[in-house]
Amino acid sequence: MISRQELKVLIRELKKWSAPATVLLSLYIPPGRPVPDVLNLLRQEASIAQNIKLKRTRDAVTSAIQSAIDRLTQINKVPDNGLVLFCGENFDTNDFKCFMFSPPEKVPIFFYRTDKSFHTEFLEDMVEESDVYGLIIVERDYATIGILKGTRIQVLEEFEGFVPGKHMMGGQSQRRIDRIIEEMYANFLKEVGEKVNAFFIPFVENKKMKGILIGGPGYAKKDFYEGDYMDYRLKKLVLQPLFDVPDQGDAGLKELVMKAQDLLKNQKYIQVENLLEEIKYHLAKDDGLVIYGISDIRKALQIGAIDSLVVYDEPGSELEKLAQEAENYGAKVYVIGDELPDGEWVKKTFGGAIGKLRYKVY
Repeated sequence: MISRQELKVLIRELKKWSAPATVLLSLYIPPGRPVPDVLNLLRQEASIAQNIKLKRTRDAVTSAIQSAIDRLTQINKVPDNGLVLFCGENFDTNDFKCFMFSPPEKVPIFFYRTDKSFHTEFLEDMVEESDVYGLIIVERDYATIGILKGTRIQVLEEFEGFVPGKHMMGGQSQRRIDRIIEEMYANFLKEVGEKVNAFFIPFVENKKMKGILIGGPGYAKKDFYEGDYMDYRLKKLVLQPLFDVPDQGDAGLKELVMKAQDLLKNQKYIQVENLLEEIKYHLAKDDGLVIYGISDIRKALQIGAIDSLVVYDEPGSELEKLAQEAENYGAKVYVIGDELPDGEWVKKTFGGAIGKLRYKVY
């Protein structure tokens, strides 16, 4: 079984991998799932993969699936906490790896996907003790599903449907075409609902889902919310109002969260964003209420002068020790990574740590 710290380091490594095609395999097997059943699924997927036209993509997917099969054939039973496998080729480095391990908590879901990145979201919940908010942006023919957890916003899936605009033909032909278009629209919303259920229900069952935000550029968000598309347990968690959000993808999810900040006052992402804006304000004023540099921060901690501290997440480093010390001194500590827009700024400009003081110390 892998430890929480080892898992945290592995997740960091896995998130660096990306591919131009859907060739990176993620497989979650909950306890009790028969190994032969999983092997049968993988063999079926290997057979389907032979239909992929592009040779490099076909070879990469086949290698990932076969590596997973090879490892699973070596065990008789899924461990008590389940199994997780990540297999694939890093197209940037031509490096191929396959990881198989039992996590520190029980795997909550059976999940198989080959994608352009590894799906680590079900593991991140095991190393970060924080509530999860579901994020949905839906328009007539496009949707983004994501989560907000701690200081991280993550896109789970972004996908497009085909719903044509209205045609102006007149008469019965027009009415028939309108009915067909509306049926296609309803089917797309149904697809969104099915994906939302698949991603979010495991968080609800683990009592991690705190709420759900829905946004979009037009009326589709209202149709989606009011229609019978989501599981009733999820629908009860939708926070009001629904938000006007013109963008999709990562940018859209970030805008959705910031528009809902009044509903998320105690959520870590909002707190860090507001703290960093406050720090930038004090830096611009040059009023002496911002501190950075590990040595100076430690001195200020010892006299109780630091109110809040932002620390870049670097396991095993001096920054990790500093974050622990700051917590021991009673400062509010926010550990962030590159997933936050200003993570790189804190790391490169201030050496990975910057804080707001209660009063001037120099």
